[in-house]
Amino acid sequence: MQSNHHDITIIGAGVSSIFLAYTLMKHNEHVSIHMIDLGKELSERTCGLDEGGICTCEGLCSKYIGFAGLGKSEGKFNYTNDFGGELGRKIGPQNTLKLMREVDNILCEFGGDSIPSYSTKNETLSSRGDEAGLKVLSTEVRHLGTRLAGDIFQELYEVLKARVTFSFETCVETISKKDDTFHLKSTSGQFTTGKLVIGTGMSGSKWLKEQVASLGLFPGKTRLDMGFRVEMKGDQLQSILQDTFETKLQIERDSFSATTYCMNPHGRIIRKHQHGLVMPDGQNAREEDTPSANLNFSLFVPRYFQSHDEAMKYAGDIIGGINQGRGRIVVQRLQDFKCHRATESVEGNLIDPSLNAVCGNVREEVPEVYGMALMEFLGSLETLIGEPVHPDTLLYGLDAKFHEPKLQTDENFETDISNLFLVGDCSGETHSLSQAAASGVYLGEYFVRETSNK
Repeated sequence: MQSNHHDITIIGAGVSSIFLAYTLMKHNEHVSIHMIDLGKELSERTCGLDEGGICTCEGLCSKYIGFAGLGKSEGKFNYTNDFGGELGRKIGPQNTLKLMREVDNILCEFGGDSIPSYSTKNETLSSRGDEAGLKVLSTEVRHLGTRLAGDIFQELYEVLKARVTFSFETCVETISKKDDTFHLKSTSGQFTTGKLVIGTGMSGSKWLKEQVASLGLFPGKTRLDMGFRVEMKGDQLQSILQDTFETKLQIERDSFSATTYCMNPHGRIIRKHQHGLVMPDGQNAREEDTPSANLNFSLFVPRYFQSHDEAMKYAGDIIGGINQGRGRIVVQRLQDFKCHRATESVEGNLIDPSLNAVCGNVREEVPEVYGMALMEFLGSLETLIGEPVHPDTLLYGLDAKFHEPKLQTDENFETDISNLFLVGDCSGETHSLSQAAASGVYLGEYFVRETSNK
């Protein structure tokens, strides 16, 4: 197959890559852009998991891989420096917020403003949180939901198609550099490019590690967040959710910090499949025909490992041990957890479980730090809400959020290899849709300035 040359090639068609390409397209009429992705275009990304069933994909799962990446799942954009990545530290907090406003403007250009944004900031609650030993993290939120997010990214795709060359269901097998040109050998032929941007997110971690090693780059520390998924009475947190849809809470101790993640009032717990592991995940009430009477969230404790392999082995040993090769997820009543006894049955439990999990003693199946963090957090939460957390609260083990190993990049996301850039989550700097998208806009603007200067 004949070789094709482009000015800029982007590997990975996730959120960061889309916002990078869109920014380039808007401000530079002549740059040629090529985007390569292992998955399918958005209209072909269908999986049984989307409907709450089992994965129906042959090979790679379309729920996680393909155009828009995880942007098609819930479409929740948190515009904040409080959580979701380290972009503010890398390029400055005010610059990051400015870029996030641009991300929101682009989403609204394509219909995102049909869902109002909201703020979780609450000064009174923050003050009460301080007294209870909890930090209340705040954000502006544009929560699109799966359907609207899909519509927006489909429209973005239609616009990008006019200027961007796409290669879907394509695996880049080797990357080499000769003089000022990158040579890509792929399952769809051979390509060359002047600038190469990798935006493969967390799903391409193994591939990224192999490719950059062949170029002489080696990643450093890797972060892994793990913790319990908690399902409680829907009105239990009413006193702190009166003015906001979600409150993000953080507790810090000498031996750990823990933060609530993906809080879903009236949501359900569903199964999440990642890296061969099965975990409890939250589904937003907006994605459901019949909202639940419960509220759920995960309490994540971050840990850092010397390598990505070490982090993945740790997660695999613990969550894989719980799964037992058959997708097993364990559920335990809070009262049983406190008493160090197994839950025999959840029949007649005040909080009706939204996920069909196996009753047991999850406390015995996870490292002590996660149980300790949960107990400390719930103790502070009781102080904040002024009442005990109900003993029938359900604890599911174990949820995880995976992060990319961090490769060294400069302030413009350029690696030690000239004209090789990392963007979005695979840079190790962003851990959210909003920060990933903002990093794409940032890199796009940098390329535009660089071209103008030349």
